[in-house]
Amino acid sequence: MTHPRRVPPGPPRSQTFSLLKKLKSDRLTLMSTAAETYGDAVRVGIGPKTLYFFNHPDHAKHILADNSANYHKGIGYVEARRALGDGLLTSDGALWKEQRRTIQPVFQARRISGQADTIVEEAAKLVARLRTRESGGPVDVLHELTGFTLGVLGRTLLDADLDAFESIGHSFEAVQDQAMFEMETMGMVPTWLPLRRQREFRAASADLTRIVEALVAERIGNPRDPADDVISRLILSTSQEADPRVAGQRMRDELITLLLAGHETTASTVGWALYLVDKHPEVAQRLHEEAVAVLGDRTPVLEDLKKLTYTNMVLEEAMRLFPPVWILTRRAVADDEVGGYHVPAGSDVMVCPFTMHRHPAFWDNPEKFDPSRFDPDLPNTRPRYAYLPFGAGPRFCVGSHLGLMEAAFVVSMISREMTMKLVPGYEVVPEPMLSLRVKGGLPMTVHSR
Repeated sequence: MTHPRRVPPGPPRSQTFSLLKKLKSDRLTLMSTAAETYGDAVRVGIGPKTLYFFNHPDHAKHILADNSANYHKGIGYVEARRALGDGLLTSDGALWKEQRRTIQPVFQARRISGQADTIVEEAAKLVARLRTRESGGPVDVLHELTGFTLGVLGRTLLDADLDAFESIGHSFEAVQDQAMFEMETMGMVPTWLPLRRQREFRAASADLTRIVEALVAERIGNPRDPADDVISRLILSTSQEADPRVAGQRMRDELITLLLAGHETTASTVGWALYLVDKHPEVAQRLHEEAVAVLGDRTPVLEDLKKLTYTNMVLEEAMRLFPPVWILTRRAVADDEVGGYHVPAGSDVMVCPFTMHRHPAFWDNPEKFDPSRFDPDLPNTRPRYAYLPFGAGPRFCVGSHLGLMEAAFVVSMISREMTMKLVPGYEVVPEPMLSLRVKGGLPMTVHSR
């Protein structure tokens, strides 16, 4: 006698329309409500798709690490390929492995640590820009942080100056908007239609292609020795392609993905941290005291990072509440069982760090901002996969070390000299795009210490 396979609970198919509406307008509430209503395993039917949402650390470990070979990139990333191409974020299989092998050496901890002085220089430029706005009108901190992270990315990974490309931020906005639109519409709207969104996307895509071609042409004309930057390594890797058009497309896809993911996640993390610190004056004061004690009035150096204990606690707690990678989607290659529930081949599977980081079984008072959760002197009894700000398994974010270095340096240098205050009455709303960013910018005023 065969036993029926267990199927996770979930909303009835009659709710498809309301779920599609929430998928477009309120994705975080959709995920949070599903977890609160149905538990750690949820089956959601949306249109022609059936989604399996798993929200327990053991589930995440199985899907992202133990049986990761059975799970390729899923909903959202698949559709986003039309906007981003086959870069490291969206590719799978042999292509992804080749891409990872190509750029992994550039992100090695030893090499990134050797870039500390460059990161500090870019952070000092940001602090200087903010200083000019002291006691003045509001400044969009996210815009300033994006300039900082693009500056770091250009100098540390590409060995290139991105300041010359003023349109890059606007173009990335349009391309990312298109990537999310592709997810919401299941990739069913042709990009050639004369809609405003589609026109903006085509213009932005052409602009990013122009920027990539300019960066590559400069590097071919001025090769580096040793060639340990991303552009040089991609030129070498794609030169093995028999078709120059394929080589050019690979170069474009990989560089655009790196530029997008490399600057936005860190800018968003620091933005969320500054917002949370402003809401908690006692945290702001302790950050300031640590920065003064560790850095004094001198230029920071690499060795300071391990002494900025509280700064790193604040950043980790900010990433718990607002993880840069807010959702991880996969597609099951073959039938599987997760947490005792059957997952059919071809199913879309989701793990959501945003909800996992608020799971009441693993986090006391989960909505509270409390950096002491990450005090290295206190015992940590949480499961490893209860905290996933950079994903997990083979596809763990390759740039996490660089991002944390950037964030720690810039937060400590800002905290040493000034206080950032949110404009009164401004409502901060999370926007779950490819990363979890602040919607519409973060207007703050700058005040000298």
